[in-house]
Amino acid sequence: MEIIPAIDIRGGKCVRLYQGDYDKETVYFGSPKNVATQWERMGATRLHIVDLDGARVGSPVNLDTVSEILSSVNIPVQLGGGIRTIRAVKSVVSIGVSRVIIGTAILENTDLMSDVISTMGVESVVAGIDVRDGVVLKRGWLTHTSESLHSAVQMVEDIGFKRFVYTDVSRDGTLTEPNFPVIRGLISSTSLGVIVAGGVSSLDHITELSSIGVEGVIVGKAIYSGDIDLSDAINRFKN
Repeated sequence: MEIIPAIDIRGGKCVRLYQGDYDKETVYFGSPKNVATQWERMGATRLHIVDLDGARVGSPVNLDTVSEILSSVNIPVQLGGGIRTIRAVKSVVSIGVSRVIIGTAILENTDLMSDVISTMGVESVVAGIDVRDGVVLKRGWLTHTSESLHSAVQMVEDIGFKRFVYTDVSRDGTLTEPNFPVIRGLISSTSLGVIVAGGVSSLDHITELSSIGVEGVIVGKAIYSGDIDLSDAINRFKN
């Protein structure tokens, strides 16, 4: 199982939101590049970056900052936030992003996704499914949809994705715990790879997620607060 540290970027800085609320922001570092190199030194094999400004406005905003990160590390980077067109996908891949995370566009332009997958390859695109209270969100977590989690997973599977990131927005940044019952249901109901985000705040949580069978775990606030030692977690759960 892969432990993937998160770097959320807003205004060029490394921040964390509480439950996806843009008005509840904590700035942790002024330089996301320095954070990225720190996580790499601690053993990270991949970085999870979210362009929060891009997610809000609908197109990538912090690509200069992402480029700085890419030039500073030697590990793959996956990026989400406002990537809703073929042009946006190609622009982020062109600067060296290895995986593109797509959320809103799946819900709003399903036909486009087949083109994205065929153009970029199934390993280069990951679906993002963000959920609050069983309902899928879009447009930077600001808009509710009529989709349930399981209908969204079925849609992603039908389109041809190989994996998806499941984020429980109500737990994101809260240092509580992942939604284990829902995650167990996901693992038993789909053959897709599941990467979990939201509420992961201890090694015990990661252990349980590993036993459930998730493909990867995204850790955010817990590694910034010190609740999880990233190096320890990575060493314990190496494949």
